[in-house]
Amino acid sequence: MRLTPRVLCSAVRAAWRESFPLGGRDVARWFPGHMAKGRNPLFQETLGIKPHLLVLNKMDLADLKEQQKIIQHLEGQGLKNVIFTNCVKDENIKQVIPAVTELVRSSYRYHRGESVELCIMVIGVPNVGKSSLINSLRRQHLRKGKATRVGGEPGITRAVMSRIQVCERPLMFLLDTPGVLAPRIESVETGLKLALCGTVLDHLVGEETLADYLLYTLNRHQLFGYVQHYGLGEACDDVASVLKRVAVRLGKTRRVKVLTGTGSVNVLQPDYSAAAHDLLRTFRRGLLGPVMLDRDVLQGAPR
Repeated sequence: MRLTPRVLCSAVRAAWRESFPLGGRDVARWFPGHMAKGRNPLFQETLGIKPHLLVLNKMDLADLKEQQKIIQHLEGQGLKNVIFTNCVKDENIKQVIPAVTELVRSSYRYHRGESVELCIMVIGVPNVGKSSLINSLRRQHLRKGKATRVGGEPGITRAVMSRIQVCERPLMFLLDTPGVLAPRIESVETGLKLALCGTVLDHLVGEETLADYLLYTLNRHQLFGYVQHYGLGEACDDVASVLKRVAVRLGKTRRVKVLTGTGSVNVLQPDYSAAAHDLLRTFRRGLLGPVMLDRDVLQGAPR
């Protein structure tokens, strides 16, 4: 991304917020009720005795300059089998089935039965592309189309589906499952990051709140793709100012009544909600550039 000298000078001069106001927000209310049915309180213990592969999808949206640090961080948590994928372009998808096959066959439990077919469960947080992964595997190995519904928001898959074949040799079936979150999110900021990624419905948090946290994150990490994308001229850390300019740029207005000394009149005002919605959608499509929301976690920087 290339920025004009004016933007660069403004970015250098600007004093970006070093913290985001988190008080008064209750992340417990963001936990959708349908997830409770799919949650296994012994999930971590169960994974410990079964072969499992961590698939980090949507790699095209993430800033992977520090990919090795990500892997090291995950290894420190006991996760050694990791593959980065992009199911839209089927990138790295061919690595998944060989990796799963090897993990299963090297497991001491594999030789207990005579069946050579593999049945794998796909588990993850909402909107990470679990259904897209299944469809991508079918395209790669069976040359077949969609077998499960996908969408750009959480809650598309709400029940464990029937077995879906994704490969002939080895014979492998996958089970798509509803997205699940931990019943207790560790912090409000973690909840905001999850919400930015679309793991909970936007209205539960508030689109303007999410837009503000996104702006805070982008500016703090000196990622000014939003300036160029919307033609704003310069970076800004005030969300109301940014949303106003985005709304004007997109022609998003709304008619409101204003009381005057002679009665009420209808006036046009920028639609801040529509601007926030567009900013979030643009971010999630990767049009603001790759972003690593957990950069501070990887660097061990204080919050």
